Amino acid sequence: MKLSELVDEFLIYLSTVRGLSDNTVVGYRNDLEQFMQFLTPEIDILTITKENILLCVGQLSKQKKSAATINRFIAAVRTMFSYSRKFGYIQKDPSIEIKTVKIPKKVPSFMTAAEVNQLCNTPLKNELLWQSRDECLFKMMYSSGCRISEITNLKLSDFMDNYHSAIVTGKGNKQRRVFFGEDARNALARYYQDRKKVMAENHIEKPTDQLFINQKGEPISVAGIRYIITRYSGVEGTNHHVNPHAFRHTFATTMLNNGADVRIVQEMLGHSSISTTQRYTHVTTEKLIEIYNKAHPHGE
Repeated sequence: MKLSELVDEFLIYLSTVRGLSDNTVVGYRNDLEQFMQFLTPEIDILTITKENILLCVGQLSKQKKSAATINRFIAAVRTMFSYSRKFGYIQKDPSIEIKTVKIPKKVPSFMTAAEVNQLCNTPLKNELLWQSRDECLFKMMYSSGCRISEITNLKLSDFMDNYHSAIVTGKGNKQRRVFFGEDARNALARYYQDRKKVMAENHIEKPTDQLFINQKGEPISVAGIRYIITRYSGVEGTNHHVNPHAFRHTFATTMLNNGADVRIVQEMLGHSSISTTQRYTHVTTEKLIEIYNKAHPHGE
């Protein structure tokens, strides 16, 4: 079997049998297409060796790819060869001894209380895009700890308990309940009225159920939400650029700083492993040390 044939079959398997999300399948596709570029698509999979794969990893390293990018590539190749062995296409897995590279510990970026409040309120002061929608978007992201994909796909029909909470679908199609505070709910009420007006002005007979829309009444994309955040955190807004995940990091850090149990925060974030959530306990510890060093006369 040619490598290109295996890749095509494997991607169909991930999408249909495994039921992975479109974004996840695209990630696998990108990594495996790169693998084919390194080895050529016509190569027989029975001739691929451990050394071939190591050379591919070496090429990525030469291109100065990050450790996370290289490890994602290795994981994609491993998973594909595991699939091919499971279905009898190969007898020996050449990727089984390939080790991932060490990832430097990275402290998640987060905003201070003053920074997140400033950003959440910036849409009301700066008429950059759609004020009520953008205020609602920021406050709901901070209040719930949702991933950008989760907030993008949030539907009106997902809400429960008079908009106090909603069911979102996260990684691996896992569903969980997220919560919205009073500020977020008030912002949602203001945006909802404007949303109805936009639907009427655009003469949309069958309005989308997706909560966040553009000014044509169409569902907004992940790229659209990234653009909104970039505009408001850029020079026209707070002039303190943040990425969408910073809202999620700030949610987690705030919860832990205020005494929430790490396992409860894990559940709220939808982390499959508590070790992922524990990264934020390191953040709070570092913050405590920083505060101590600044406040105590013998701190530094």
